[in-house]
Amino acid sequence: DCNPEQMSAYIKSFAPQPCSIIVLNTAVTPMKAIVYEQYGPPEVLRIKEVATPVVGEQDVLVRVHATSVNFGDRLARNFRAVTPGSFNMLGLFWLIAKMYFGVRKPKHPVLGSEFSGVVESVGSKVTAYKAGDEVFGYLGQKMGAYAEYVRVRESDCIAPKSTGISHDEAAVLPYGAIMAWHLLQKAGVRRGHRVLVNGASGGIGSAAVQIAKHLGAEVTGACGTPRIEYVRSLGADAVIDYTKEDFTRRGESWDLIVDIRGRLPFAAAVAHLNDYGTLLSVSFKMRHLLQMLRTSFGGKHRVLCALAPDSSESLRTICELVENGVLRAPVIERFAFSDAAAAHRLMEEGRNAGAVVIQGV
Repeated sequence: DCNPEQMSAYIKSFAPQPCSIIVLNTAVTPMKAIVYEQYGPPEVLRIKEVATPVVGEQDVLVRVHATSVNFGDRLARNFRAVTPGSFNMLGLFWLIAKMYFGVRKPKHPVLGSEFSGVVESVGSKVTAYKAGDEVFGYLGQKMGAYAEYVRVRESDCIAPKSTGISHDEAAVLPYGAIMAWHLLQKAGVRRGHRVLVNGASGGIGSAAVQIAKHLGAEVTGACGTPRIEYVRSLGADAVIDYTKEDFTRRGESWDLIVDIRGRLPFAAAVAHLNDYGTLLSVSFKMRHLLQMLRTSFGGKHRVLCALAPDSSESLRTICELVENGVLRAPVIERFAFSDAAAAHRLMEEGRNAGAVVIQGV
């Protein structure tokens, strides 16, 4: 039992009570990116506004000043047309890439694996970088550098950019230089060796020419007609135009043949290797691995296949080579952010005279 006043108070206790409403700022800051939402020719690339990456505790947000156009970007852009046979690596790698990039349409619509830029902001636990630092790096198959900003973890393949080179030059160095340095070290290149780089004008090939020269080798570079002068400018002692001349018909031999695309038959290479010479297949399939296994048991020649670690430590080594004057990237072609399709078209048609970069917004 209760009186009317008690009953009124009881009823009011169930009434909606005034409350404070907290409005969260969920607005997403947009940025411009070059995207491809379907596989196809260079024309599938277009500029679109996407969300700027959110920086976590261990992340570094970099404003991209330049990004490269390399073989991997062009491959990913039209990966639906890439078959296991045309893929330049093991079939297992093709399957992994197919699942990652997307079977019917791209899962990761922003290309760009190499970049150079300026740190915009860092996470609370980042100690190696601060806003305003100039950095460069390699993103691997994650890509994402065809954008105003890219987010990387502090522990990823990122390093301070040398002050001796521009952002354009730094953007074309990471992957090729890391691969070339690691593989030439593994091949044991030393002073007096004769080295042939088959595919000397690409990212890996151009770095291999310079690093082999630094290690004291006599270097011959093989490339297409438009890039003869480019390879010569890298310091090659001799340059072969492989569109006009088959070097396997030359009466020359080398201690190391670096085959960038892995297309040189073992028998043809052996005929031009000195005793105990090495065929280094940068791109390799199962047959190359079997040849490596077979030659590892002895004989006058060997086949070498290997992958390089893409780490910040490796990238800092590359930076030291740049600062010591060993390595440089004479960029030939520069394209505006809005001209990404034209940059890809130039590379796809083989008309580029050297490295190609897309500059930031």
